[in-house]
Amino acid sequence: MKKTVIVCFVSVLVCGCVVIGCSPPDGHNSNNVATKNSVHVTIKNKGSDTIVNLAQAWAEKYTSVSRTASVEVSGGGSGTGVAALINGTVDIANCSRQIKPKELEQATQNTGKVPQEFIVGYDALAVYVHPDTPIDKITIPQLAEIYGEGGKITKWSHLGIQNSACPSDEIIRISRQSNSGTYFYFREALLGENRDFRIGSLDLHGSKDVVEVIGRTPCAIGYSGMGYATSHVKMLAIATDEDASYYAPTLENVLAKSYPIARPLYMYSLGEPVGEIKAYLDWILSTEGQKIVQKLGFVPVENN
Repeated sequence: MKKTVIVCFVSVLVCGCVVIGCSPPDGHNSNNVATKNSVHVTIKNKGSDTIVNLAQAWAEKYTSVSRTASVEVSGGGSGTGVAALINGTVDIANCSRQIKPKELEQATQNTGKVPQEFIVGYDALAVYVHPDTPIDKITIPQLAEIYGEGGKITKWSHLGIQNSACPSDEIIRISRQSNSGTYFYFREALLGENRDFRIGSLDLHGSKDVVEVIGRTPCAIGYSGMGYATSHVKMLAIATDEDASYYAPTLENVLAKSYPIARPLYMYSLGEPVGEIKAYLDWILSTEGQKIVQKLGFVPVENN
């Protein structure tokens, strides 16, 4: 789901007591609105749906931090954010996977600026099922057999359980669209570089969508950030193989690096950040900005 947060500032001209509302421009920062004493900057921020709620929370809080900058946030997936960075139409791209060398090269060639990487938090990628599904843990090899090409696990009974909430016994695989950084990371974590997902999954646009569908589908299994957990779904403990220990996607297990499907969350600036963009990124990485990371169910950078 694409969401946009636009924060408007009000400038007061003391002379004549005139109040002017400053609206973000439709274009890029070159169209920023000039006031009598300063230039109001709109920071364009786009990308990962995993991070979009966090990015919106940062943008909203930043209205009480800066009087000269506002942040416009939209989602669409990590690939969408990187594409906008390559085209030079955003200041910051949000990614739940690392930018690829080819993308870095394209952005540099197109804009003359080398994207700069910032790790702004960490996320555990949780595996979700319906609360009535009688399973609490699963291994990465089992997940690979559920999601991977040629996988042999297609029914709940293949996992040795009787899922009475799912009369068909068929596992409904919930996945993300291929422009998602979450899709990319989960595939790599399960299957490595030489195997792909098999066709037939229900591929959804956003992280929140995955959790909502699983919450009303007893036959389903899917993956999304742990920050999207609700009372309508259950997160499974994960082990690297059947002989290893199982770990739940929790703050403590991510900090201890025990949970096997955890990843950094990235922001990429278009070139070396300066001015208002640098100030915003510095604030995100400050204690105040990182408190919002933890409040939304992610892992702060300062704890790693």
